[in-house]
Amino acid sequence: MTERYTVDALVEGFPGKASAHGGLGWSGITLLRGGGRVLLVDTGGFGVRAPLAQALAAHDVAADDVTDVLLTHVHYDHAVNALLFANATLWISAADLEWARGKAPAFDPVPELYAAALDDDARTRRLDGDGGVLPGIDAIAAPGHTPGCLVYRVAAEEGVVLFAGDAVKNRAELLSGEVDMTVDRAASEASVRLVRDLWEATPGALLVPGHDLPMRAGPDGRPEYVGRRRSGIDAWFGEDLGATTRFDLRP
Repeated sequence: MTERYTVDALVEGFPGKASAHGGLGWSGITLLRGGGRVLLVDTGGFGVRAPLAQALAAHDVAADDVTDVLLTHVHYDHAVNALLFANATLWISAADLEWARGKAPAFDPVPELYAAALDDDARTRRLDGDGGVLPGIDAIAAPGHTPGCLVYRVAAEEGVVLFAGDAVKNRAELLSGEVDMTVDRAASEASVRLVRDLWEATPGALLVPGHDLPMRAGPDGRPEYVGRRRSGIDAWFGEDLGATTRFDLRP
């Protein structure tokens, strides 16, 4: 019998980048539980540590309870917090670690020191392309955004869930077939087609992009958001810390 997992969104992804400060790095983080395991799909960057801790506590999960971390790729906004989970096995693409360790520091999202730490950690398990990871969980190679980007297909209690990571960052990439921010554009666009084909071939499947709300196919086959966006920025423009200006980033 196939293992099935409960699925809880801890931190939602946001499909945008700052107009003057580059990528926001607001990626999604999801909690899976089943078969005695407690798993996270991606772990976010430094800025999300406090919200992640609060979300875990709200689900009665301590950091030491996490048994497995499934990383879609090596970029800082998805991978650096993996090291916070001392008892977890860390699953990541072998191709991504090899690529990250082999490149010099550059003006890009690769966290060189964290990639080195992951590569040297005895808990790290390297995934080589397609194949089974754990009961009810398969990895699917979807390169382009990074050389070793992975999609995870999970058997959940409510049906199949596809965690696309940054192989498909948002609804716009899914629908247009075009991509933003990639090391190999042709490979990325092929991976978008791969994910779209997988999603369309699995009626009722939930698709979780790296930087957007989850989606299901609507009656016309087009993706419809599941859940509600909660995104904004509070800014201090005056001389009183108690006076803030809120920018609501929901459409």
